[in-house]
Amino acid sequence: MARSARPRLQRIRALLTPAVDNWLARGYLAVVAASLGFFLWAVYLSPDPGFAGIWPLMATAPLSMLVSIPLMAAAPAWDSSLDWLSPLLFSAGTTLCGLVNAVLLGLLARRLTTREPHPAA
Repeated sequence: MARSARPRLQRIRALLTPAVDNWLARGYLAVVAASLGFFLWAVYLSPDPGFAGIWPLMATAPLSMLVSIPLMAAAPAWDSSLDWLSPLLFSAGTTLCGLVNAVLLGLLARRLTTREPHPAA
């Protein structure tokens, strides 16, 4: 591996570590993965997907409201031969939002569980 790529990977790993180093963040990522799995199943395998996109949006809110909804709004302007791409873009945006939320949850959990030493009175 090139020397310049190694520090970049270490920075990315350091940024994403809080998303997987505690049970709260891991549980949240499991909920996001389950909601995305249900969404993809409903869109590609179910005869009527209905409101399946609500579950990933609610699981990754509020960030997903800023990212995934504009992606879905832009989809009707595409050519009809690219209709299969819209659910994948929605899933990618929701996945990124879920990762950001998991990192923030992990940082919060780390902050709440680490105890700062108090000076003896």
